[in-house]
Amino acid sequence: MRDLNQALVDISRIREQLARGSEFHGYGPATVAITGVLALVAANAQMWWIHDPALHVTRYLRLWGITAAFSFGFIVLEAIFRSRRAHGGMALSMLQSALEQFLPAIVAGGLLTIVLPVTAPASVWLLPGLWQLIFSLGVFASCRLLPRAIFIVGLWYLFCGLSCLALLGQAKAFSPWAMGIPFAVGQFLVAGILLANRQEETASGSN
Repeated sequence: MRDLNQALVDISRIREQLARGSEFHGYGPATVAITGVLALVAANAQMWWIHDPALHVTRYLRLWGITAAFSFGFIVLEAIFRSRRAHGGMALSMLQSALEQFLPAIVAGGLLTIVLPVTAPASVWLLPGLWQLIFSLGVFASCRLLPRAIFIVGLWYLFCGLSCLALLGQAKAFSPWAMGIPFAVGQFLVAGILLANRQEETASGSN
């Protein structure tokens, strides 16, 4: 019985090692592109619904928080179904490995959104740039599970976050396009890279 338990533990460890070294195929290009569209929709909603975000910070945070939650939910739900088809018995390990890479960035961004308005209300304008920087860290952490070109997306979010903090300043940081454009372009880039990688794998498999 002890040998059986040890064998099961060894198998579980092997699965984890394989999952950490394999490319994750649970992210779908179409769903990722939809999250880019959601960023543009949220930017337009802000433009018409929140005329002065600096005076309505709670409404601003609610809008982008809901957008982020829907985007994350769409991607995770599809990842669950796609990983079952793409990875078979390794689906759970692959999904867990993918979440382990990106979830810390999501949690950090969420906690920062809660803490900063309470402890330093005058610094809330930093949030758009900080969100993009944190997102870039999540992308970089996920690079080893995704096509190599995803590294470019991490650089994009890093560039946008630093630009938002350094160039826009307090007066323009709440602009709807300070969030809409970086996240729309970034997600469209991810979708394009995933699609190109899938087509390349299909072409390789048919040869």
